[in-house]
Amino acid sequence: MEASFKLGRIWGIPVGLHTSWFLIFILLTWSLFTGYFPAEYPQLSSVTHVILGLITSIMFFGSVLAHELGHSFLALRNEIPVRGITLFIFGGVAQIEQEPRSPGVEFRVAIAGPLVSLALAIIFGGFWLLDQAIPILAAPSLYLMRINFLLAVFNMIPGFPLDGGRVLRAGVWWYTKSFHKASQVAAFSGQLVAFAFIGFGIYTIFRGEFLNGVWLAFIGWFLQNAAASTYAQTNMRQALQGISVGQVMERDCPKIPSLLPISHLVDEHVLLGGQRCFFVADNGSLLGMLTLRDITQIPKQKWGFTTARQAMIPFQKLIHVDPDTELLTAMQIMDNSNVNQVPVVVSGQLVGMLSREQVVHYLRTRAELGI
Repeated sequence: MEASFKLGRIWGIPVGLHTSWFLIFILLTWSLFTGYFPAEYPQLSSVTHVILGLITSIMFFGSVLAHELGHSFLALRNEIPVRGITLFIFGGVAQIEQEPRSPGVEFRVAIAGPLVSLALAIIFGGFWLLDQAIPILAAPSLYLMRINFLLAVFNMIPGFPLDGGRVLRAGVWWYTKSFHKASQVAAFSGQLVAFAFIGFGIYTIFRGEFLNGVWLAFIGWFLQNAAASTYAQTNMRQALQGISVGQVMERDCPKIPSLLPISHLVDEHVLLGGQRCFFVADNGSLLGMLTLRDITQIPKQKWGFTTARQAMIPFQKLIHVDPDTELLTAMQIMDNSNVNQVPVVVSGQLVGMLSREQVVHYLRTRAELGI
């Protein structure tokens, strides 16, 4: 879940908004000033309802951000990098780059978010007790108390990828000593929870509450996809366990001269040869790497006047691995660097290339062989 709009950084973590966030922000604000506040506080004016709706929505998403910062803080304390925090249609997500190293770390990182939401519910509840005689202050305080409490409870449902699912995984991991088995249990539980949401959503639709039913089914669909993805990823990690880069990498890497024009490269090698990644080398000396992504950064009208050397990523800036690197580690490096392939280098010499397609091909071959 990548952010489309960057808001800034907190503790060095990029924070941003996904485009879907604007839809839920508008819907939430609209429901507050047309339904909730007029029903709870009819004595306030319509303009006040609108202003309270905007302020309360912003504070709610501030609470969601605080929830994700709770996860991120514990992750950083345990030396686990956090790629970013994104607010989107279903709330927020902290993109934690590595799996936890122990059940204890998993539990602490998972439980931190709901504890922050629960703390916020208590704080807003305290504000409401103090200002309930002042409707303009009591209205958002009461709503934020309720919604943060519901956020804490909802996230503790024991189904992955919810926080409760991660807590469940930590418990099963501690009991069985197997991260793989714990991940499978948590992902399966997540799918059960997801189908329950979908089923209840359909039931709600037949009861005549169409929008509520669709929303519940939509949440279930999202959870089911996330749980299924986690289950597949768990099986993939198990299949790649103990496999090195050298066992999967491509050894015959296409090399092109540094002065080759991009137009010739596209015509002769990309369109006709179907190749997507090239190493730029002169006299056996590796200078850099050139991918389709790099080519697309250059305007088409300049392809005839741009050489491979001008468009390539210099070798000094390349992320690379060696043949003995574990395949799982190499995949994580590619994920963190947002690249689809990495050169395999030994003592400064190119010996091969690893791409995501090769990993997929390896997994597909294992599946066909039933191993």
